[in-house]
Amino acid sequence: MEVDGFQYRALYIYTKDLEEDIDLQPGDILTVSKASLGFKEWDEERPELLGWLLGFNERTKQRGDFPGTYVQFVGPVRMAPPPSQPRSQRLLPAAPGPEPQQDVSLLDLTEQFTPPETAPHTLVNLVEAIEKKGTHQPTHSTINIWPDPLTVSLPPEVESGSDVGALSECVVRYLRELPSPVIPPGVYPDLQAALQHDLAASSSGGRELSLVLERATSVPLHHRLTLQYLLTHLGKVGQGSQLNGLDPHTLGLVFGPLLIRPTLPVKPMKAKTTTPAMTETRILSDSEWYWGEISREEVNEKMRDTPDGTFMVRDASSKLEGEYTLTLRKGGNNKLIKICHRGGRYGFSEPLTFTTVVELINHYRHDSLAQYNAKLDTRLLYPVSKYQQEQLVKEDSIEAVGEQLKVYHEQYQEKSREYDVLYEEYTRTSQELQMKRTAIEAFGETIKIFEEQCETQERYSKESIEKFLREGNDKEIQKIQSNSERLKSRVTEIHDSKRKLEQDLKQQATDNREIDKRMNSLKPDLIQLRKIRDQYLVWLTQKGTRQKSINEWLGIKNEAEDSYSLVEEDEGSPHHDECTWYVGDIKRTQAEELLRDKCDGTFLIRESQTQKGSYACSVVVDGDAKHCVIYKTDKGYGFAEPYNLYGSLKDLVLHYKQESLVQHNDQLNVTLAYPVLTQTLQQHPR
Repeated sequence: MEVDGFQYRALYIYTKDLEEDIDLQPGDILTVSKASLGFKEWDEERPELLGWLLGFNERTKQRGDFPGTYVQFVGPVRMAPPPSQPRSQRLLPAAPGPEPQQDVSLLDLTEQFTPPETAPHTLVNLVEAIEKKGTHQPTHSTINIWPDPLTVSLPPEVESGSDVGALSECVVRYLRELPSPVIPPGVYPDLQAALQHDLAASSSGGRELSLVLERATSVPLHHRLTLQYLLTHLGKVGQGSQLNGLDPHTLGLVFGPLLIRPTLPVKPMKAKTTTPAMTETRILSDSEWYWGEISREEVNEKMRDTPDGTFMVRDASSKLEGEYTLTLRKGGNNKLIKICHRGGRYGFSEPLTFTTVVELINHYRHDSLAQYNAKLDTRLLYPVSKYQQEQLVKEDSIEAVGEQLKVYHEQYQEKSREYDVLYEEYTRTSQELQMKRTAIEAFGETIKIFEEQCETQERYSKESIEKFLREGNDKEIQKIQSNSERLKSRVTEIHDSKRKLEQDLKQQATDNREIDKRMNSLKPDLIQLRKIRDQYLVWLTQKGTRQKSINEWLGIKNEAEDSYSLVEEDEGSPHHDECTWYVGDIKRTQAEELLRDKCDGTFLIRESQTQKGSYACSVVVDGDAKHCVIYKTDKGYGFAEPYNLYGSLKDLVLHYKQESLVQHNDQLNVTLAYPVLTQTLQQHPR
C-alpha cells in the first residue's frame, strides 16, 4: 500500500539541535507524506510557509523534523505509509544568507594572466561574449554600478543565454571586485597634472594622459595591458552610441570610478552607546553556565560523568541571533533543549515569557522543567562553570601549592592503581565468563547427542531383548542392559557438570558486576582528583615555577638536567621565529604534504579548518602527521582546559618544545622539536 507524498531538496547545511531533528546536507532528498502537512492545494511548493516538516532523508535513512526554510520543492511522489507522528510547532529558523564574500574574491591582475596574453581570461570571455552579440545592441536599462558579487569563474548561463546588459554588469562587477584598481593610485597625481595641462592647452586628444600611463614605472605591465584591452573594447562600444545609448561621456561616468578609485575620506569614529541588548549580552556572557560558541562534542566531554540536573548553555548551531541551546543531564544522558527567541522574549516553547536568557535559567533553577516537558522532572541544579577552575587552588605560596600538589598526585596515583587492578580483574573474569558460556553451549550440544543415542539404543534394545528372551540368552540381555545403564549414567554426569558450570557462571557474573560497580564508583574520584591536580599544575606554571621543582613534587626523576637547562636558556632556537613554524590558512592535506618524510617532532601551526578562530598543530609522530586543535580563549591559547593559559602561540610552542604532548593525548608522545620551515631540518633525517 502506498500513499501520496512530496520530495524536497536540501539547499543548506542544517545541524540538528534536538533529538527529534535530522541533519541536512545540500542536495539531500527528503520525502514527506502529504497527509502529515495539512495544507491548502499548491502550498506544498512553498515549504518555507509550512514550518517544520516531518520527513525521511533518503541519504542518511533518518526520519525526523527539518525546517522548511532550508529546502526547495522537487515534486510529488508515491511512498510507503510513514509512522504516525505529530509535526513540530517550534519557531522556524530563517534560511542561511549567502556565503562570505572572501570565499570568491578575485586574484590580483598580476596573478590572473601571463603576457603575451593581452588581458585576464574572465574579462576576455565577457568582452568576447558582448562583441559576439553586438556592441550596438541597447542594454534595455542603465548599467548597475553596484550589482551582486561576481564569482571567480564565469557562469555558463552568462556565457550563453544572457543579454548584453547582463554581460555588461558582469564586466562592472569584475572591475569593482579587483583587489586593486586597473590604474594604480601611485600614478593619480601625474594624471591630474596632465589633465590640467590638457585643459590649459585646450587639447582634446588626451595625449598627455596616454604618455603618463606609458611612461609611469608604477603601472605594472599586467595593469597596462588590461587597460589597453578594455579601452579598445569601450572604443567599439562608443562607436555604436546612437543605438546603444553609451556615448563616451556615459562610459566615463560608469567606468571611470572603477578604473580610478578615489581615496575616500576617513570616517569619523562613532561614539559607543550601550543599548539594552548590549547590556543583556554582557550579563549573559558573565554567567558561569554560558559557554558561547562551543561544539556539541565539547559539551558532551564537559558533561561526562556528571549527576542529573547538571546543565550549561551554548550558542545554537543555527547561528541565529538570540537562539541558544540548553544541555541538561537527565537519566544519565544529555538532553538538548532549544531556547527560542522572538519579539525580545525567550522560552522553550510558546508563549515566550522571559525577557532574558538569564531570567529563563534562573526560573528553572528553582522550578522543575516538568511544566515544559513531563519527562524532564528536574531542576537546573548544577551549572558547569567556566570559572570553576579558578576556585580550586586555596593556598597562596608556591611551596604550599607544591606540597598540596604532591598530596593530590599521590591520591590520584593510589586511586589509579586500585582502578587498574580492578580493571585487570574485570577483564580476566569477563574472558572466563565468555569461555564458560561457550562451554555451557557445548554441554548442551553434547547432551543432545547422548540423548539421541539413548533413544536409539532403547528402541533397538527392546527388540534385541525380546529376541534373546525367546532364545534364553541371559548373557546378551545383561550386556544390553549394562550398556544402557552406562549411557544413562553418562548423560546424568554431563547434566550435573553443566548445572555446576551454570552455578559457577552465575556467581562469577555477580562478582563481575560488583567489580564493575567498584570501578564506576572510582571514576568520579579519579576525574575530580585529576582535575584538581591539573589546576595546581596550571597555577604553578602560571607563577613561573621551574619544571624541575614540579617534577620533584610529582615524583618524576629529573634526567639529563644539565642539557635540559641549556635548552631552556637557548635564545637562538628557531622556535623563537614564528616564520619557521606558522604557515597560516592552509588545509589539512597541505600540512600533511609539508610534513611528509620529516622526522618525528617536526611540526607546524596553522589556522583550524573546523574550529573558526582557533588554530591547529600538525606534528609528525611515528612517521605519520597527527593533528590537534589549539583553542584560543579569553585566558590564552592551549590544547585543552585548563591548559589554555599561554599568552601567544609562540609561548605555547616554546613550552611544548620541552614538554611532551602525551598529557593531552596518549598517541602524541612527542615534543614540538623541529619547526617545519627551518633550514636545520636537513640535519635531522628520519
